[in-house]
Amino acid sequence: MDILTWLPDLGNVGFTLLAFVVALSVIVAVHEYGHYIVGRWSGIHAEVFSLGFGPVLWSRVDGRGTRWQVAALPFGGYVKFLGDADAASGKDASAMTGLDAAERRRTMHGAPLWARSATVLAGPVFNFILSILIFAAIVFVGGETREPLSIGALRPVPAQTNELRVGDEILSIGGVAVDDLLSGAGTRDEIPQRPVLSYEIRRDGQLRDVEGPYPYPALVVQLTPRSAAYEAGLRPGDVITALGDTPIFAFDQLRTAVENSAGAPLLLRVWREGETRSLTLLPRRVDEPDPDGGFRTQWRIGVAGGLLFEPATERAGLWDSLRFGATQTVAIVEGSLSGLWHMITGAISTCNMSGPIGIAEASGAMASQGMSNFIWFVAVLSTAVGLMNLFPIPVLDGGHLLFHAWEAVTGSPPSDRALQVLMAGGLALIITLMLFAISNDLFCP
Repeated sequence: MDILTWLPDLGNVGFTLLAFVVALSVIVAVHEYGHYIVGRWSGIHAEVFSLGFGPVLWSRVDGRGTRWQVAALPFGGYVKFLGDADAASGKDASAMTGLDAAERRRTMHGAPLWARSATVLAGPVFNFILSILIFAAIVFVGGETREPLSIGALRPVPAQTNELRVGDEILSIGGVAVDDLLSGAGTRDEIPQRPVLSYEIRRDGQLRDVEGPYPYPALVVQLTPRSAAYEAGLRPGDVITALGDTPIFAFDQLRTAVENSAGAPLLLRVWREGETRSLTLLPRRVDEPDPDGGFRTQWRIGVAGGLLFEPATERAGLWDSLRFGATQTVAIVEGSLSGLWHMITGAISTCNMSGPIGIAEASGAMASQGMSNFIWFVAVLSTAVGLMNLFPIPVLDGGHLLFHAWEAVTGSPPSDRALQVLMAGGLALIITLMLFAISNDLFCP
């Protein structure tokens, strides 16, 4: 049993907070280590590496004179370099006074521009690297779908007829070849939508015709955090057997009913581990990417379906895994930027912006669905943190890079007074956005 699937019994609030702290701590530690190690390579001395803020719970000083510490408030972290006045790398003018050229070279504010820029950029870059490595590891360890398509495991469904077995190689379903079954490129729409279909398979080297359920049942494989389905009590592995008094057997039937619901309550009959129960939920309007570009608004309940069976896998190559990781990370960046632009232009609701409460709830929700889902979420969140830190807002890494660009063009950095004003303005903007995001967490549906 996946340990994360029973930990929620310890208490939903505590579990959610624990999942959030674990996810954030990993991401922050990697981000700050990027700053630290590239700064060290660039000749900039780090005085403090802190995971968390507030009272120090544990610390030690290494041979290079850097104090490594864990603080009481685990909601962030920082690296304080020589010459920094604070965690935001503001200049400590008094500390810089009287330093000779060699000592100034070891400070964040006296090092060459290339060294400072590389050190600042390293934090977000390390976040992206973490995401790539996590996505790559998931594919490398979990494997990729083996060809030809074979059954790796059968998912429990309330089927009266299922003659399929683990190891069966699927050749056709309902007379339709399954070459594109996983991608859904045409094959899914061509398969007859009937509760029981004929499967042509190869078993133990012999061709056979057997009967089995429709290959895309109304099965809950994954839940979107904070969605209607999650809050109504649906869980991964649930099978929707009826909408009201109407029996269903296909996920497309569920999706069509939700999209046509106009937000009206839906009564679901749910099969879970051999027992049947009823749940009522309210579909919500969701802004989602349109395959043709942009976004579209649909009624959704927040469930993802899947095949009747888990496909057999084979170990992916290292290069293919890394390429997959990079592709996933780039896709998240592109989707995030597109979503932000559409929020700014008013094309989609600003309720799509989540704050710390929403992220914490998402952490707990993904962790409750198993370790693999939680690790995937950490990778997604790491990409988001890296991207956010590159925004050209003073106090963020992107703001510092903007100051460095100014220095590269003009030959001198902004004045201390200008930096103070800009940093104060940037902090005010960040606080405003944070309060806005928290209000979304509290009041958006």
